[in-house]
Amino acid sequence: NTPDCYAPQFDQSCLGQFQGGATWWNNSCVPVDEYCQVHAHIGGHNHTHCQSAPGSFVSLASLHNRVSPAEEYFKRNMLLMETETSLDNLGDLNWRLAGCLLVSWVMVLVCLIKGVKSAGKVVWFTALFPYVVLIMLLVRGVTLPGALDGIYFYITPDWSKLLRINVWTDAATQIFYSLGPAFGGLITLASYNKRNANCQRDAVLIAIANSATSIFAGFVIFSILGFMARELGVDVSEVVEGGTALAFVAYPTAITKLPISPLWSFLFFTMLLTLGLDSQFTMVETVITAVYDEFPHLRNHKAIMVSSICLGGFLLGLPICFQGGYYLFILLDWYSGSWSLMVLAITEVLLISWVYGTDAFFRDIKSMGIKTNRFLEVYWAVCWKFTTPVLLGAVLVFTLADYTPASEGDYEFPVWANILGWCIAGSSIFIILPFAIYEIIKVKMYSWPLRNLVECDYIWRTQTRNMCAIVSKTDIVFSPHSEDRACIMSDTKPAKDMIMSTFKKPPLDRNQNEGLGYEA
Repeated sequence: NTPDCYAPQFDQSCLGQFQGGATWWNNSCVPVDEYCQVHAHIGGHNHTHCQSAPGSFVSLASLHNRVSPAEEYFKRNMLLMETETSLDNLGDLNWRLAGCLLVSWVMVLVCLIKGVKSAGKVVWFTALFPYVVLIMLLVRGVTLPGALDGIYFYITPDWSKLLRINVWTDAATQIFYSLGPAFGGLITLASYNKRNANCQRDAVLIAIANSATSIFAGFVIFSILGFMARELGVDVSEVVEGGTALAFVAYPTAITKLPISPLWSFLFFTMLLTLGLDSQFTMVETVITAVYDEFPHLRNHKAIMVSSICLGGFLLGLPICFQGGYYLFILLDWYSGSWSLMVLAITEVLLISWVYGTDAFFRDIKSMGIKTNRFLEVYWAVCWKFTTPVLLGAVLVFTLADYTPASEGDYEFPVWANILGWCIAGSSIFIILPFAIYEIIKVKMYSWPLRNLVECDYIWRTQTRNMCAIVSKTDIVFSPHSEDRACIMSDTKPAKDMIMSTFKKPPLDRNQNEGLGYEA
């Protein structure tokens, strides 16, 4: 342990050992006078304060950065960080972390190598197991002394904090990470549904389940934090600030104080592993699906494709396994999922609501057999067109206005690291530009009208709607040539003939489509 390692129980063991008081420092009990003089003060005043000048006193706790044994173990033993470790001095590779990273990627490879169906079976366990552990931890947590204090702190709002910008930006970031909009995962997994899947119901249920899970998990966490606060003799707000310290320092510390602590530790960290694998399955499947859509012939080489992507992910993760890799992790966490994610989300919702059009989107929904009413359509249209872009835009502005350079504890990241962070954040947006330029050049090369850049392929859209209508057994079939006039019953022979004919016809130029009509 370092000289700064400290715990209240260590300090309590020093009481009465020296006249004038004693404290825990440098892995042993030392007289307060000696401790104060080492830290450039006149001497000790009592067990908790030094005398810096006649009539002036300072707290012992303020003289050096006290570190808990759990934090010492996490940073010094697990991460192998040293005092001089920094982004400018990453140190050596932590082979234990590299081995854990390899095992994690092998698990992802095994689960995804046969496609999304095999992953779906694994997700039944990885998605439900955390709920089982949370229920067990809640039952155990509420029986601990001080648990009610933690829960009361959790459910008692501090309204003044709603005026702080960072509260809203943190809330938006949390929703983006937990729900996953703009990451591509929701769209990817939804693309494997049946064409008549009720996406409207699923979207509402997922949003409700996500928020309900967060609220439920809050009770689990704060019941344990209340117990820790009682043990340490401090307020609940002083136990831990959040971030990685909550999962890898504060909560494990609380678990060690429980009966049969190895069992609770095993359940807790297994839950964290399954949660991480769940997210990783989605992200990797999103990349795999995007590659398959761009290069369909690669679907015949699933094993090679999935293995290559997992190998690439493993190699990209190796820098974080160095002794200073923890700071790389903080840098990525600080920049990668912040303002750039909100820009992508705003762009997506604006393209669907204003460019593609809500009316066209509602027709797509109806072709899937999903029943809506006028109230729901107005509600969704207002949300997509106005509410969501305005709220996300406000959060985006506040996020940029409240920007602070990356830091971790007392360590301030160098300028080059923050510049790299901005490049990482902007990369997900700037990567769009080459593809946009390519589409513009293609339109100019073939002398197509510029509106082709913002309008979808009518033949493709109509075929998709009709396939949905067949599966969902709706009564309407759409013609690609005149949507307003060409609606016929889906179970009639003209409808089936029209559907098959649209499948067989090659895509026509938008100008040619405008000159064609269809009579039912």
